[in-house]
Amino acid sequence: MPMFVDTSPPGQCIFCKLVAGEIPASKVFEDEETIAFMDLGQLNPGHTLIAIKRHADNLLDLTPDEAAAAMRTAHRVAHAVKKAFNPPGLTLLQCNGKEGDQTVFHFHMHVVPRWGDDGIGLSWPRKDPTRELLEQYAAQLRAAIEPA
Repeated sequence: MPMFVDTSPPGQCIFCKLVAGEIPASKVFEDEETIAFMDLGQLNPGHTLIAIKRHADNLLDLTPDEAAAAMRTAHRVAHAVKKAFNPPGLTLLQCNGKEGDQTVFHFHMHVVPRWGDDGIGLSWPRKDPTRELLEQYAAQLRAAIEPA
């Protein structure tokens, strides 16, 4: 994954500045809760970022309504990417925390048009746990899920 390093001073957020209109952006879509704009580090033509307007560091800091708004905007932009660029594939990417490869600590997700020979790789080593271990993990998650 290409690494963009946000050089904003501590306490300042580059995406908050973008939302406030303090820095330029090539906007694609905007509503009350979200903004969609072209990624400066285009992986492929049409690569778009979807951000929540309110500052939230990552997915876990969003309200359920904000999370839904982000996905609605991503869905809308994905359809526009398909119509405008006609890629045979599409990748949605959303990273959380330094260890999750997040480089700008303001919730956002990538909508990336994909072609078979575009040089983008998303791969990881499979762990192949046993069915018993998967059941243990599932039990841990069931116990941790908050009621709707």
